[in-house]
Amino acid sequence: MGARTGAEYLQGLRDHPREVWIHGERVLGDISEHAAFRNITRNIAALYDMQHDPALRDDMTYVSPTSGERVGLSFIQPKSLEDLSRRTAMMKHWSDFSGGMIGRSPDYLNAGLAAFAAASRFFAEADPRYGTNIQNYYEYVRENDLCLTHTLITPQVNRSVGSSQQADPYIVARVVKETDAGIVIRGARMLATLGPISDEIEVFPSTVLRGSDEEIPYAFAFSIPVDTPGLKFLCRESFDYGRSTFDHPLGARFEEMDAVVVFDDVLVPWDRVFINRDMKLCNGVFSETNAVVHMAHQVIVKDLAKAEFIFGVAALIGDRIGIDGFQHVQEKLSEIIIDIEAMRAFLRAAEADANLDRWSLMTPAFAPLNAARNLYPKLYPRMIEILHLLGASGLMALPMEADFQSPIGPMIDKYLQGRNTDARNRVKLFRLAWDIALSSFGSRQVLYERFFFGDPVRMASALYTSYDKEPYKRRVADFLDRME
Repeated sequence: MGARTGAEYLQGLRDHPREVWIHGERVLGDISEHAAFRNITRNIAALYDMQHDPALRDDMTYVSPTSGERVGLSFIQPKSLEDLSRRTAMMKHWSDFSGGMIGRSPDYLNAGLAAFAAASRFFAEADPRYGTNIQNYYEYVRENDLCLTHTLITPQVNRSVGSSQQADPYIVARVVKETDAGIVIRGARMLATLGPISDEIEVFPSTVLRGSDEEIPYAFAFSIPVDTPGLKFLCRESFDYGRSTFDHPLGARFEEMDAVVVFDDVLVPWDRVFINRDMKLCNGVFSETNAVVHMAHQVIVKDLAKAEFIFGVAALIGDRIGIDGFQHVQEKLSEIIIDIEAMRAFLRAAEADANLDRWSLMTPAFAPLNAARNLYPKLYPRMIEILHLLGASGLMALPMEADFQSPIGPMIDKYLQGRNTDARNRVKLFRLAWDIALSSFGSRQVLYERFFFGDPVRMASALYTSYDKEPYKRRVADFLDRME
């Protein structure tokens, strides 16, 4: 099949009805026509269509090593610095399309899956068939250009105890039994972004598994189609309110949805199992395979695109209402410029210092990516605060599109114009800033960026403990010795 079109993605949703619950009702019929999903599915489809734009074909696709067809470049297993650079360019095209507002575009998990497959020997340590499974699965997803979601973390019921010590041992998804056909999973996981409109779901561990043998049933990794019997997606409220793209320029396009995933005795066939009952492999799956590095690579590309987009909005506000000549405004805009250049530098350093890993993949240097993914959750809320400070009351004095066609339209035209633009275009810009900074969609983006890779405190602790501190300590010790 190779790289698919947007129409083929949408048809795949229709051909595989899945159990999705939202606003107290089960989604029946074509999910791509449901009010909560119609707009986002068409924008995901637009990403797939970019692969077939003649002007972008070489940026977006490469020739499959097995089928000879052109497949999505996010699946590439990079062997050179040029491969990494090409993948970056492809990811940037997709991120720029939404201004970085589609946080879980398919390239994120594609890059991770490519790394998993290259490290198939890691999965084979417990059972040779698991190594074969991950390699076969990667090729299947690549050749069919499937859209993946994933679910990693356990429900927030009682975080003071482990999974096996919850009030009900089946709150957290676990293996119920093993059969000749596969493993049976019961329980729940959080939080599948893009889940209801994806093709397949990866289920991998996120946090370190500790404790006794009672925790072993919670140690697994697999992937299955989203229409697998017993698999249910419980969605939060949709932030696409069915309004025009003028009123909700982001929420009406890029509401990617988050869902709790419930496994109601779901059968996972053996050929889709990658790890089973092995805490050691689960705890090392992301770091030992370098999947986390390749996924972080995609994230920093997205972060760069998002910072650039927000700067464009902030700078345009400054221009449209004539505040860009004030030094305190320039100072705030300069903060976002620094954010942009910091993300660009992290990305460039990671690629420049890339090396072939033990799985023969050209892998970006993790130190700059790790620093970037720890820093960005602090930078993003400040960027939003700067939009608040620059937009001020203008972010609340916002008529809607219908107001321009109403009897009060002439008053809006007079009183809400900008320094160098008419009222409609000024309001259109401010509604975009509002959707980034103040709407439900925008508030979710702030929360999302704060916790993109997990608890910021634990991430910082992991950065500290994994960082090679000895050269710096020795340098200072040597300096002190020279003082004697």
